[in-house]
Amino acid sequence: MAEPVVRLVDIRDVALDVEEAIAAVADEGAGGETVFVGRVRDHDGGKGVVGLEYSAHPTALARLREVCDQVASRQQVHALAAVHRTGTLTIGDIAVVVAASASHRGEAFDAARDLIDTLKAEVPIWKHQRFDDGQEEWVGTP
Repeated sequence: MAEPVVRLVDIRDVALDVEEAIAAVADEGAGGETVFVGRVRDHDGGKGVVGLEYSAHPTALARLREVCDQVASRQQVHALAAVHRTGTLTIGDIAVVVAASASHRGEAFDAARDLIDTLKAEVPIWKHQRFDDGQEEWVGTP
């Protein structure tokens, strides 16, 4: 029986492990693997960021799985993985990891970009940023 293309999909309130995503997309037929790691940066929109929290709608995990399935159906991939963090994060923490493997590097790059871009656009996960000037901002809310 063939292994599924979408091999790892999760939303967690604990630290993410890049190696877990890499292991999930490992495939003997793949000539390329691409990993995207999104981290909390210390700035946004010209302001200094001191921390943030991610919140997820109760349907977010199901929607993330749908997004992964959609990307798998439109890209030439062997495997996909996507994991997003929720809760309070500090500067440098990993917020999201996506990985793709494919026969060739270009296909892996295309799939990983498609996956992170679609995840950010369509999965109901919201970011509440705190700035060094005391201001706050919600990002990605409807």
